[in-house]
Amino acid sequence: MGRSAGSILLAFAIVSLVPAGAPAQTAPASKPSAPQRAPAPDARLYIIYPWDGAQIRGEFWVRFGLRNMGVTQAGSSAPNAGHHHLLVDVTDEIDPEEPIPTDNNHLHFGAGQTEARLELPPGKHSLQLVLGDPEHRPFKPMLISKKVTITVLPAAPARTSKKVSGKDS
Repeated sequence: MGRSAGSILLAFAIVSLVPAGAPAQTAPASKPSAPQRAPAPDARLYIIYPWDGAQIRGEFWVRFGLRNMGVTQAGSSAPNAGHHHLLVDVTDEIDPEEPIPTDNNHLHFGAGQTEARLELPPGKHSLQLVLGDPEHRPFKPMLISKKVTITVLPAAPARTSKKVSGKDS
């Protein structure tokens, strides 16, 4: 599902935890498929900001919330943890058997990020989070946030200042 106008701008930092001078690690040639995991029974996924009904002008931060589970990077088999996927203006259901798509409407945060800076075109937009397993598949049962609807306002007009001399001509 594409957009006819505008674009999504993401800004985030990735921190490397490999000490300087450490030898490079190589990935195994073939990675076995991770079993589908269930979320913690009392886990909750939510959007901290922006709140439902917010009116925003320009770029803004989306902050992700997760309670009673941990956030990890994609591919990690850490117990009771997953990574975020932000759905922007997605109206179709997520297939619980397939990896979450990767496109301008399905944003992956496989480095364990918990926030992202977005720039959306003016208009109404929906935001929703889905927690993914090591292979970007939704947990079973799916751990998904409430959908938040925001309105992005057009850019403010540039201010002009008039210089007043205080003298009569």
